[in-house]
Amino acid sequence: MTAIVVVLTPEFADWECALLMAVARSYLGVTVKTATEDGRPVTSMGGLNVTPNLSFAQVRPEDFDAIVVPGGLAWEKQVVPEGLHALVRSFREEKKMAAGICAAASMLAGAGVLNTVKHTGNRLGSHQQYPDYSGEDFFIDGPKAVLSDGVVTAAGTAPFTFTVEVLKGLGLWDATAEEELLPFSAEHR
Repeated sequence: MTAIVVVLTPEFADWECALLMAVARSYLGVTVKTATEDGRPVTSMGGLNVTPNLSFAQVRPEDFDAIVVPGGLAWEKQVVPEGLHALVRSFREEKKMAAGICAAASMLAGAGVLNTVKHTGNRLGSHQQYPDYSGEDFFIDGPKAVLSDGVVTAAGTAPFTFTVEVLKGLGLWDATAEEELLPFSAEHR
């Protein structure tokens, strides 16, 4: 069974991961766990109080197929939780998916995992604020999420295509996923 862990920071952007979590868990049978730095509850930008399943120390890449990180105000304040870069790199070392949307795509840049794969995000300048980022030649400035070699990135304006690309990257894009998700794209036609 496929399993993903969603990293939550204080004031995370709840809408950026909600669609993925709901469709994956409720319609595709994916195990969805949440993790915070210390395993303590966090409150989202929208005021959702979330008690996580795990702390970062309890997250092991061998237990999951993907690590997913939504944006939020922590990234805007440039507060990267202790150990998150190393955790993301450990997933990539095990050839597991790493996915970041909005300012969390820039966090992936800071972890050094975007240096050799096509990627996007809110803007190139946000990625360039991180000293371990050198992937400028692979940056795609566009409105949709990008999947490249097990890494998914998206601007904050693309939670729908972010969800689609994560599911595609995990081999879960099937008739059920399509049926549940495509109506969400109708407003953009």
